Amino acid sequence: MRIMFMTNEFPPNIYGGAGVHVEYLSKELARLAEVEVRSFQEQSFVDGALTVRGTKIDGSQFAGCPVPLISPLKALATCLAFNGQGINADIVHCHTWYAHFGGILAKLMYGTPLAITVHSLEPLRPWKREQIGRGYELSSWVEKTALEMADAVIAVSKSTSEDIARLFDIQPGRMHIIPNGIDTEEYLQVNRPEVLTRFGIDYGGPYVLFVGRMTRQKGLLYLLKAIDQIDPTVQVVLCAGESDTPALQAELEAMVDEIRHRRPGVIWIPEMVKRTTAIALYSHASVFCCPSIYEPFGIINLEAMACGTPVVGSAVGGIPEVVVDGETGFLVDPGLSPEPPHDPADPQRFVTGLAEAINRLALNPALSRSMGEAGRRRVVEQFSWESIAKQTLALYKTLVDQPG
Repeated sequence: MRIMFMTNEFPPNIYGGAGVHVEYLSKELARLAEVEVRSFQEQSFVDGALTVRGTKIDGSQFAGCPVPLISPLKALATCLAFNGQGINADIVHCHTWYAHFGGILAKLMYGTPLAITVHSLEPLRPWKREQIGRGYELSSWVEKTALEMADAVIAVSKSTSEDIARLFDIQPGRMHIIPNGIDTEEYLQVNRPEVLTRFGIDYGGPYVLFVGRMTRQKGLLYLLKAIDQIDPTVQVVLCAGESDTPALQAELEAMVDEIRHRRPGVIWIPEMVKRTTAIALYSHASVFCCPSIYEPFGIINLEAMACGTPVVGSAVGGIPEVVVDGETGFLVDPGLSPEPPHDPADPQRFVTGLAEAINRLALNPALSRSMGEAGRRRVVEQFSWESIAKQTLALYKTLVDQPG
């Protein structure tokens, strides 16, 4: 079988969970079939049965276009280029709306079956208008069109499948649930105190760790507001990557600066660190916090759990399908408003809940250790990429073999 992935992200250009998913799934599938990845990046290489071919659109042809619209238009131009390069695949599998237009064209022009993995949904991310303006109308239209014509829609969690069914017209037989995974041989507990020293983290003291992008979705704002209620002996390590907008980044960085002036032990790492560094940060943390207000799955929680770290997470989306409340960590209900932009209806209650759960684990080393061990066991037993690749390949075969 010849499999083609269309994706915005591929290593070393990864900024979110979708990119991590594509990286590991493509490599695991390449053990079983031929896989070609077409990415939005400048790259080209062959590794056994895995071929990666990048197409980088510089955007110079959009001179004069409103800046927020350039990124969406570059996505469409890249997808046109993917199809202009010819498609000789038995199945096209798209990841994130950026690549969906490529899948639409491949199905229409080449007759190739289309599979789409849903990593997030545009209707549930209305704050993207801050980033791409009316390009959000375009991304929403592309997503809806692609999902409703796809031969298979793969949700990464039961919660996500319910959102898809509620928001789009998808035939039940075309909906499937295949979760994200984790490489448990790469993500495991290590002892690297020198990494903590490099960032000014006290190796002898407990700390709560955040790793994620500076976006509304990831809920960093609420963790920052919770810091005043976190025990002062607990360090707060914030490993924060790319922001949705310069304004949001400035807002969050100003909050961090103000907090650091009045409270010791707040370590700000404004970058997405190398994977080996992240593993060390996970491994030494007393607790990992995922305060997202929207999270279809939360692969970041698998990473922490694989490294033996318990999780305090929001009880939203797919997080409760990964984190077992009271066993591998604690879940905190953010009490989201039913109306857009779906922020917590009572932010202070959510903030207090986060702080209390973090204190409970960070100040009890025995509890932190036992829940971390339980999390590692859960990840090893249920979320291996080998299993996920086999499930995905089996789905492909049903699509390729179906009449018409």
